[in-house]
Amino acid sequence: EVQLQASGGGLVQAGGYLKLSCAASGFTFDEYVIGWFRQAPGKEREGLSSISSTDGSTYYADSVKGRFAIFSDITKRAVYLQMNSLKPEDTAVYYCAATTTRVILTTIFQSTTYHYWGQGTEVTVSS
Repeated sequence: EVQLQASGGGLVQAGGYLKLSCAASGFTFDEYVIGWFRQAPGKEREGLSSISSTDGSTYYADSVKGRFAIFSDITKRAVYLQMNSLKPEDTAVYYCAATTTRVILTTIFQSTTYHYWGQGTEVTVSS
């Protein structure tokens, strides 16, 4: 059974940082795409960043480019999202998601691309 466990959320002041973790189990951790999404109250789920195990390629939405960084640790079967220069508009529930099938790049930030989802971790950025 594939399981994703997201953690690391919390309350932080604007300009601060957090590192989210996504622990994965139940699938071979050598062929996957894992993405981070967020959903703020009253808003649609937004794709933020993804990483592909095939070649280590990383992808970022414009809203987080230059502030967030995604990376993986194969030994820990985990993917991380380092979030810097946080803004109040980053406040949301953050989810990690995974797929083990080939991803068309134009769909990499679409929720429907991913088959497995973690439970979410809440991030609140105060002004």
